[in-house]
Amino acid sequence: MSIKLQNLVTETRNPASEAIDTLSTIDMLKVINTEDKKVPAAVAKALPDIAQAVDVIAKALQTGARLIYVGAGTSGRLGILDASECPPTFGSDPNQVVGLIAGGHRAILAAVENAEDNLEQVQQDLAAINFNQQDVLVGIAASGRTPYVLGAMAYANRLGATTISVACNPDCEMAQLANIAICAVVGPEVVTGSSRMKAGTAQKLILNMLTTGAMIRIGKVYGNLMVDVEATNAKLVERQKNIVMAATECSRDIAEQALQAADGHCKTAIVMILAQLDAEQAKALLSSHQGFIRPCIV
Repeated sequence: MSIKLQNLVTETRNPASEAIDTLSTIDMLKVINTEDKKVPAAVAKALPDIAQAVDVIAKALQTGARLIYVGAGTSGRLGILDASECPPTFGSDPNQVVGLIAGGHRAILAAVENAEDNLEQVQQDLAAINFNQQDVLVGIAASGRTPYVLGAMAYANRLGATTISVACNPDCEMAQLANIAICAVVGPEVVTGSSRMKAGTAQKLILNMLTTGAMIRIGKVYGNLMVDVEATNAKLVERQKNIVMAATECSRDIAEQALQAADGHCKTAIVMILAQLDAEQAKALLSSHQGFIRPCIV
């Protein structure tokens, strides 16, 4: 049975902020900051479920499947943000992690009336990207009851795909539909019902963990270095050099030479230096180990 909106944790009034409009600016901000400190603790309680989700996502990505985020409003924008940052950070295919938002591209910048209530549209949106059984769908909604997201999860379930929910209300409808239910109960918002605040922060932390954790699991990180980073600007060209230097303890000149020979691919340059190979040999060795550096240098 659907829980009434006013009974949701994210919709209740917060006693700590009931007089926030009467406070000085600094005291107002202290109230917000004190509430924000509760978010990491709430996320920490959900770590076992997040870990399970990371392993499922990593396995899917390794087999060529995709991670699809679905949300409305703030939740949808957070999914699109996380998806859009994967290619430059991890050198992943832009189609590997995809974000869908109720209302489409227009909704990224502005609210689209009634978009989140459209159960049918999400099925069309998923069909348009050829969502299939091998993909993993992550539904994001602070309330845990957004129709657009519920429709996406029901559609994915019918196809036999893995579904994951990210919500901030316990025992929500999304959790009942999900194979893995992630719930960070952050409590009432400073401004009642403004789930872009604590709930949005919790969702951002969780989505960061899902993609970062999965990318680490599939070899996109060596130590704590983003060794598949794409050099799309001057800053990232320098970052590549610093990554190679940090991973191999070589000089800047050697890092630059290796990167040039490796066509700007950090992993290849690192294996070249550590295993004393040329670029082609390093590429072949990496390929034989599914892109993982460590087994190439033992």
